[in-house]
Amino acid sequence: MDTITKNDLTALRNLIVSDIENLLKSKPANSREDEEFGWMRSKVIRRKLNISASTLQNLRITGKIRFKKLLGSYYYNCEDLQHLFDYGKE
Repeated sequence: MDTITKNDLTALRNLIVSDIENLLKSKPANSREDEEFGWMRSKVIRRKLNISASTLQNLRITGKIRFKKLLGSYYYNCEDLQHLFDYGKE
C-alpha cells in the first residue's frame, strides 16, 4: 500500500477545484436546455424580460401565461410568453 503525501493531497485538491470551476462555467449552457424543454423558472424569465416578480405574478394570476408549481418553484411555458409578446407586435 502506498503512503499518501501532502503533494498527493494538493494534487487532488487542485483537481477537485478545477472540476468545480468547469461545472460552474457550464451552468449557463444548462439553462439553454431548460428553454429547449419549454419551461423556465421565474428567475430566468424575469432576467430575460427585465420584469419584476410582481409583474410576472400578475401575468400568472390573470391567466395570460401557463405555469406549473413544482416543489415551491414556479415554471412558465416559453411558448406562452412568446405568443404574449408577439401579440403586442401586431
